[in-house]
Amino acid sequence: MNNYTFLFLCFLLCGISAIAQTDLPTQKPLKIGVVKKEDPKGDTKKSPLLNMPSLIKEPVSLDLDKPNPVKMLPDEELVQAGAGLKIDPRIGPGERLGGSGQYFPDQYLGDVRSEGDFIGIVCRDHEYVDGDRVKIWVNDKVVENNLLLTAGFRGINVDLQSGFNKIEFEALNHGSSAPNTAQVDVYDDKGNLLYSNKWLLSSGSKASLIVTKD
Repeated sequence: MNNYTFLFLCFLLCGISAIAQTDLPTQKPLKIGVVKKEDPKGDTKKSPLLNMPSLIKEPVSLDLDKPNPVKMLPDEELVQAGAGLKIDPRIGPGERLGGSGQYFPDQYLGDVRSEGDFIGIVCRDHEYVDGDRVKIWVNDKVVENNLLLTAGFRGINVDLQSGFNKIEFEALNHGSSAPNTAQVDVYDDKGNLLYSNKWLLSSGSKASLIVTKD
């Protein structure tokens, strides 16, 4: 190796060493200050932010052997809703749930005479159609278990026995607006109108009429 080659290698090594040193990042010592301890109770006077009141009034135990008791209402006791409410026992369930508050008892509609073998009984809700329903009895036997009163007449034919025939309409509900309301018409076997009347009933009350077959 001659002198020129040796000098060239020396300059090359020095250049590589200088480049490697400039690539290293400059390190500066990190200064860690003292962490300020927070007040566990909170300071409501120094902070400009909205301060929420503390919801924990008793210290919480972290001991697993001594679990914290659950207190839903520490200062109050629950009572049954409506414990002090007094209700007239005569008022039907519908009136108790927000109806007119007036009780409508059983209603006698009157009596009718007919010579035919049967009559036609039709009824409809003559006021606000709100889902009123009735059960129809003939001589203490159910002949229509659940008749919905609509704006149009609906009904049944009833065979008559000699003498008195008792027809009863039992209000099953009062719909969405008390009381149970209806118009009832009675026709003979030839289609002639014999009788017409109306009822106002509370749930469970009955409207009755007597049909006499001559």
